[in-house]
Formats: sequence, structure tokens, C-alpha cells
Amino acid sequence: MARPITATCFPTPHLALRTTSPQRRRLVAEFAQHQATEAERLRVRLANDLRDTTSPQARAMLLWTAYAEAHAWRYSLALNTPDSRGTLLEAQRVLLSLDKAGSNADRLGYVGRHRDGADWDDQLRQYVGGTPTPAHDVLLHYGQLAHARFAAEHVHRDVLRNPVQLPDGHTITGNALVRGRVATRIAEHLAARRAARGHDVSRMETGGQPIYAVSAPTWSRDLCWGAGMGLLGAAEPEDTTAWWNAAYLLYQGIRHKRGSDATLRVFLVAAGAVLLDQPPVLPHDLDLRCMVLDQETVTSDGAFAQVDAMIG
Repeated sequence: MARPITATCFPTPHLALRTTSPQRRRLVAEFAQHQATEAERLRVRLANDLRDTTSPQARAMLLWTAYAEAHAWRYSLALNTPDSRGTLLEAQRVLLSLDKAGSNADRLGYVGRHRDGADWDDQLRQYVGGTPTPAHDVLLHYGQLAHARFAAEHVHRDVLRNPVQLPDGHTITGNALVRGRVATRIAEHLAARRAARGHDVSRMETGGQPIYAVSAPTWSRDLCWGAGMGLLGAAEPEDTTAWWNAAYLLYQGIRHKRGSDATLRVFLVAAGAVLLDQPPVLPHDLDLRCMVLDQETVTSDGAFAQVDAMIG
């Protein structure tokens, strides 16, 4: 019988640590307990539902339902968490699908707003100075790893389209890494899109030399998502390789504008606890690994050790 899921399965993502204040970091770290409580509820549910279900397709559907419950949990939390303007408007973005709203584009590399005490430079269109935080440092490092992929794979254009191999052997286009002039245009587009939602973008960082991780097109995300759930549904007990590959595919197939990372972490720990007979402890940077690094690096045997060595 699997051990109960605890908060230790959810190390706080460095990306969420955007302060040097120990007190504020502790408050952020408390989110792990919310995740553990929901994941344990799902673990019990899945263990009961999957016990007498042998069809891979039926098991995949049960897993899909569990993910939907985790997503509903994430939305419920968002409804009770006002945004920076004191409203709940952004909670609706947890429900908003990428199909309707367009791709996600996450900035990597130098992000000055994640430095404590940084000052806005209107000419540079960036925050400068201040003290580094874990969020700043992890984005800076993954920006370096993204640029390293361009060099290692001899990509001379501004867009590196990430190949993703599905369990049936077919290779499709996954997410993309974008730099240079194309990245600058993305930064401007994101600012315009945010302004259209009523946000003040006068101090939104669009300067510097940004690099972005851009989510995959809809058709590709759908294939990745279905393949990831199918892989979990067909997996044999204690098949760590299947779980790890499914995690990569599900991150490639993210569904919504906001909250996908927390939702996927809860789901993957719950499903892993049942499949592996013990709760997995997630890397704090699981999302960044799956967005920036190539599939073989992320999913191969010894992946944890390989990536840990790369990121120090």
C-alpha cells in the first residue's frame, strides 16, 4: 500500500520564490500542504477506482477525471485569492483554455522584476539593480540552457521547434524556444494582449534580449495530452519510465492559461503514488525542465541526475 502523500512531495518551485524575505518565502512554501491534501484525496480515489479496472482505455479515462478534479480544486483556490488589484478577475484564466486564448509564452533569461528592490528603467524597458531571488536565478539559468540548445542543435534561426516522440513512435512538433527579433515581437504582443485585459503595462519588461518558451500548437498539445494519459493508463506497476514520460507529454500538452503547473503537480503525484506504489517527490523545476530541455534529457534513465548536474 502506498504511503500517504505529504507536503514533502512538493518542493516549492524556485520560480515561486520571488523575494529574499524568509517570512514571505515561508508563506509561499505553505502552498505545498494544499497540494498534498488534494493529491492524497485523489490518490485514495484513484487507488479504489483503478484496482478493479484493467482496460487501459478505461484507466486512462479515470485518470483524466482525476485531473479534471485537480483542475477544479485549482480554480476553487484561485477564486479565493485576489490578484494584485484586489479582484478575482484572473481566476477565470484558470478556466480559460489555450484553444480559445492562444499560446502561452513564458519569458526565460534575465527577468529583472524578480529581483528584490529592482528599479524600473524606462529607456531599457527593464527592471535593473536589486538583489537576485531564486525565481530570478532559475529563469536566468534556464535561459542559458535554452540558448545552449540552439548552439548544440545548430539552429541558426530565431525559432527552435521542439520534436516530441509519442509512445507509438511518431514524432510531432512540441513547444518552441524563441529568441532574437521574433522574441522581441512576442514581448510586444504580450504587452498589447495584457493591456487589452485592462492591466497597466507601462512597466512590463519588453526590453533586453528575451527568450521565450512558447506552448505547442493545439493539434500537437491534444496528441501529447492523449498520449500522456494513455501511457499512464497502460503502465505496469512501478513503471517509473512510463510515469516520467507521461509527465513530459502532459506538460507539452498543457490545457489552460493559468494554474496548469500546480494542477499537473497534484495530479502527477497522486497518479504516481498509485502507479509506483510510493509518492514521487517532484523536482521543483519540473515545468521548466519539460519546457526548455529536450525530451531525451528529461525522460531518459538517470534524468534527475543529468539535469541536476546541468543546472548545478
